Amino acid sequence: MIKLIKEVRNSLQQLQKGNIILYPTDTVWGIGCDATNVKAVTKIYHIKKRGESKSLVILVDSIEMLQHYIPKIPKQVFTILKKATKPTSIIYNNPKYLADNVIANDNTVAIRIVHHEFCRELIHKFGKPIVSTSANITGHPTPKSFKEIDESILREVDYVVNLQQNTIANSPSRIIKIIKDGELEVIRN
Repeated sequence: MIKLIKEVRNSLQQLQKGNIILYPTDTVWGIGCDATNVKAVTKIYHIKKRGESKSLVILVDSIEMLQHYIPKIPKQVFTILKKATKPTSIIYNNPKYLADNVIANDNTVAIRIVHHEFCRELIHKFGKPIVSTSANITGHPTPKSFKEIDESILREVDYVVNLQQNTIANSPSRIIKIIKDGELEVIRN
């Protein structure tokens, strides 16, 4: 528990400075930053060697935080979120208060309410959502463990969280997209 508290504190300091962290999540290792900071988000695109035309997944700690950034959420989404047994990212329309470069060209963003202890505590203390994109260079396989993360990523992030570095990752999150009129489409199960 002491190690968790220390890693949350260290990561929080990095996020507050606009820096980039490498951290474990409820799915795979992620590269993250303040999801409201355009400059920090730009650094992530640079690290991943990825164009800004692709949006990034955002993590929040609660439905209340989600509602601040997505004021209009269809009722069936609340049902999915309450019943979900695996990490579920939902692509929402018309987000607010996020960095422009985390939002896709069609004005959507993927957001997941995280249940991972470290992530949840960090986001709660930070008081804002954080970016969570897989810790790989675009086009390369997603690393299943810390040992598989490319050296260039390890060099370019500002802080590496010292937790769960021997854990083998589960699969990435399920992705559901909200279509017009509140219809839902499963993008990845």
